[in-house]
Amino acid sequence: MEGMNIVVCVKQIPDPATPGALDGSTHALKREGKLILDESDGYGVEMALQLATNAGGGDVSIVSMAPNGEVSGMRTALAMGAAKGVLVSDPALAGSDALTTAKVLAAAIAKMGAADLIIAATESSDGYTGTVPEQIAEVMGLPSVTFAKKVEIAGGVLKADRQTEDGYDEVECPLPAVISVTAGVVEPRYPSFKGIMAAKSKPIDTVTAADLGVTPTGWAGAGQKVVTVAQAEARKAGEIVEDDGSAFGKIVSYLENLKVI
Repeated sequence: MEGMNIVVCVKQIPDPATPGALDGSTHALKREGKLILDESDGYGVEMALQLATNAGGGDVSIVSMAPNGEVSGMRTALAMGAAKGVLVSDPALAGSDALTTAKVLAAAIAKMGAADLIIAATESSDGYTGTVPEQIAEVMGLPSVTFAKKVEIAGGVLKADRQTEDGYDEVECPLPAVISVTAGVVEPRYPSFKGIMAAKSKPIDTVTAADLGVTPTGWAGAGQKVVTVAQAEARKAGEIVEDDGSAFGKIVSYLENLKVI
């Protein structure tokens, strides 16, 4: 096919290398200040860029939902080579659950125009619900292919190797579609200095829930809430086995008691 319009869902998260903090009233992760591109989303951006190149061109756009008009993580994706982005930023969306997030992202994607393919990571590094890509597909009425570890597109048909516990399934579906890709599906490129400079002038359109026609529910409408957060119990000391020539028997017995063997 000649050219593809691909949208990549990216999440901007607090830097995992710095100590995180929880909000006192909601027990949610504080997201003030600079946010970075979730490492898992680098694979989706790279996959999109490669698929667009293989298709002979096209647009790679990014969409994100983040507080405080934050675009630092999106700029990283633009520096890699994405052309433009849409940021959904609205205080009324604070505390949104996964389904609301999916509805918001789906509305933002629809506002961006017809997409041939929507790519997301399998799950975010700070939320780990692993449900948003599938919910976006359901909301938009599109086929969903999850855990893709290899992706090819030919003649308007997507072929993917879907990672499973036992190996992988070979899956095909028509476009447009939503896919979630695993880490390692491709090797993300490092943004070049030229790319970083170019990213500063690439357009990011910031919209609110009202702009998208989505009714924000935030904490009040979320299907769950964190009631309390407690310190994890300290790990108990392990059992030490002195090797007196029969240690293997004691170890085997210990593992049998644990039903490991």
